[in-house]
Amino acid sequence: MPAAEGMAGLAKGLAILELFGEASPKLAISDAARLTGLNRAVARRCLLTLVDLGYLTHDGKHFLPTPRLLRLGDAYVESTALPQLAQPHLAAVREHVQESASLAVLQNDEALFIARSEVKRIVNTGVRIGASVPAYASATGHVLLSALSTEDLTAYLDRSEFHPRTPKTPVTADEIRRRVDLVREEGAAFTDEELEYGLRSLAVPVLDSRGRTVAAMSVSATAGRISMDQLRDEFLPVLLDQAEQLGRKL
Repeated sequence: MPAAEGMAGLAKGLAILELFGEASPKLAISDAARLTGLNRAVARRCLLTLVDLGYLTHDGKHFLPTPRLLRLGDAYVESTALPQLAQPHLAAVREHVQESASLAVLQNDEALFIARSEVKRIVNTGVRIGASVPAYASATGHVLLSALSTEDLTAYLDRSEFHPRTPKTPVTADEIRRRVDLVREEGAAFTDEELEYGLRSLAVPVLDSRGRTVAAMSVSATAGRISMDQLRDEFLPVLLDQAEQLGRKL
């Protein structure tokens, strides 16, 4: 609910914008109304206003985001200290291992990528700034979940639904808790095709000066290019070093 002096219309429009993502690349008026709890008339007015402002397009039935929507994410990245501070460290990881490196935080039970340093390849892993992946199915997510208290982790496991992304995806609360406990023991998370076929990932926590996990730094690569042994033996020391260096600034 917006504050007394807030703008209810703006809040409704932002609620609709937040619906767009990998699971909802386009929305009909009925979708927007159902997912936000707004009535159809209000949802329609919000959607048409967003079209007028250039944030959405309309094909006659569905509304789709335009590139202008990226400006909202860019404003966060460009004005927030963490992505700015992380960028040289992600670049250092990229240069050492010749794979793209990313930084993510936990938001709405997903790992949200807020910074990235890319290696130019014809085929990449599809990760981009502003994208999110399920916490239960990703190395990045396992690291972020490991920072939760016992009570908060249990609450997450109780309220979440776990859908298999591949046959290797952990889809029970016990499996996911075991993965999180392993991160706490080892200080790193590894996934081998749990999130996507052919994708292997490594993630480590970024700790601030108080020892709190503020983000996860990660590297992903195709299984045909990088082995799990390489992730552990060659990539892990680099990632740990750069995550530690970043943490000293926080």
